Amino acid sequence: MSDAHEELEPATWLTAHRALLPASGRALDVACGRGRHALWLAREGFHTTAIDRDARVVAAVNARARADRLPLVAAAMDLETGLVTLGTAYDVVVVVHYLHRPLFPAILAAIRPGGVLVYETFTRAQAARGRPTNPAFLLEPGELRRLVAGLDILDEREGDFEGRMVASVVARQL
Repeated sequence: MSDAHEELEPATWLTAHRALLPASGRALDVACGRGRHALWLAREGFHTTAIDRDARVVAAVNARARADRLPLVAAAMDLETGLVTLGTAYDVVVVVHYLHRPLFPAILAAIRPGGVLVYETFTRAQAARGRPTNPAFLLEPGELRRLVAGLDILDEREGDFEGRMVASVVARQL
């Protein structure tokens, strides 16, 4: 397997919880980066929307989706300025290695009843190991559980996993 392909492998937290996701539907990958989660979701049969602020990255994700004939559309959107609306009709919302606390109401509102949120990002303990170090991008102990209050938590973890200090949750919208 080439290094470029490895970089596009989705997070283990997402793939290990495939059985908790709906069989199909609409998916949203928030702050998609190079699209590894969006591409995986589309390959799994989800009609996928991916958003990221970097227009160059978004263009590359769209090109990859077209080349692979995947049901995926990526769009450039700055998630950290002004009022952001993500819609309300997603069966799956995925956020990995991204934290902007003011976005949580929009993320939670984007999940339709019965839909699932898969979220994983770094905790404060990660700063001692290297990047990221900015507290704005690092969860406090127990914070992710509080941020998804109101959802039914199906699985969660917090600690040292795969060499990173992270908090992770899979939760269903009631």
